[in-house]
Amino acid sequence: MLGEFEVIALSDGSTALHLDELLSQPDVVKAEYAAAQEAQPVNLSINAYVIKTKTHIVLIDTGAGELLGRESGKLVANLQAAGLSPERIDTILITHIHVDHSGGLAVKGVPQFPNASVYVGRGDVDLFVTREDNSDEAPNQQTIMRQARATVGPYINQKKVKYLEADGEVVPGITSRRQPGHTPGHTAYLVESEGHRMLVWGDVIHGAEVQFAHPEITIQYDVDRQRAAEQRLREFQFAVDDGLVVASAHISFPGLGHVRRIGAGYQWYPLPYSSSVNELDPN
Repeated sequence: MLGEFEVIALSDGSTALHLDELLSQPDVVKAEYAAAQEAQPVNLSINAYVIKTKTHIVLIDTGAGELLGRESGKLVANLQAAGLSPERIDTILITHIHVDHSGGLAVKGVPQFPNASVYVGRGDVDLFVTREDNSDEAPNQQTIMRQARATVGPYINQKKVKYLEADGEVVPGITSRRQPGHTPGHTAYLVESEGHRMLVWGDVIHGAEVQFAHPEITIQYDVDRQRAAEQRLREFQFAVDDGLVVASAHISFPGLGHVRRIGAGYQWYPLPYSSSVNELDPN
């Protein structure tokens, strides 16, 4: 519980990535993962979150759907296991348009959340969905655009997409925070109820074992690496200064914890597990 809101962490599964090849400063990356006794490829969780407010049932990100193979695409099954059907989701907040965040919106062109309005940064739609000519793009960028059109496109066609162009309240108790860099429309969401706050920050971080201690290290998927690194520092310090609970897409499920400043870097502290309902309260 976060004040009066209920938070449900949902696993879409995982994806295996060679972060020693994808993250900048490969020597540092290899050393940090070796110190953590982790071999490459690294299994990254794909996490999403339901927020049950007094007026809405909100899903933040949708997982990968059918687009990343057998180890992912489990979000709808886990949503149902949590006692919710896709039809009950009335609001979807997309942190950004990449396959593991927006890929679960539609499967084989069929929207999976028929009653939901979808909120997404305008910059991502402009870059990945509505551009008419992408023939000059690299093959991987063309793939991202093709996937985006297949998953976000059906909601645009049904006029169910609402564009985030400025920070502000999306639904009562949830505000958007623009953080362009990883993608142009990359957006975090601050959830607040009765003075308790949680930040859902999307892809601020991919490799927790590396990027908390070395926030300057970026990933090849960043559209603007310098701005992505700047936004990472901004959100780390925001989480520290305000004592926020953080919900993170790619930290091992459920991806909930706090951030602490350690010297020139930062450190992640997972929320302690409890067999009873957790109160997401830093105090």
